Amino acid sequence: MRFWLHYLEMILAMVAGMLLLGPLADLLFGDLRPDVDALVMATNMSIGMTVWMLIRRHSWREILEMDAVMYLAFAVLLVPYWTGLLDEHGLMIGGHVIMLPAMLLVMVVHQRRNRLALPKS
Repeated sequence: MRFWLHYLEMILAMVAGMLLLGPLADLLFGDLRPDVDALVMATNMSIGMTVWMLIRRHSWREILEMDAVMYLAFAVLLVPYWTGLLDEHGLMIGGHVIMLPAMLLVMVVHQRRNRLALPKS
């Protein structure tokens, strides 16, 4: 149960970053192309996630791995978007849909890595 609550916290941190920093990005940059907008959104989510993970005292390695997921979820869809196989809506929805299981996978890897870590002396 603790694992799933932490997963929910991570999702809420990601959403908070998007909601709090999104309007600022819109103010600073105005309307952006969908592909650039997706990467700006990934940055906003990464900032929210990073702040929360620092509060939770995660390592920088874990933080950077989780932040990478924010970008990779959209990056894998950029070529299909650029070639016209995916529209703007598909890029945005697809990136968010990919992100959730990818975050979960990274959390499982972190949990297993931490379980296998040698005790600190």
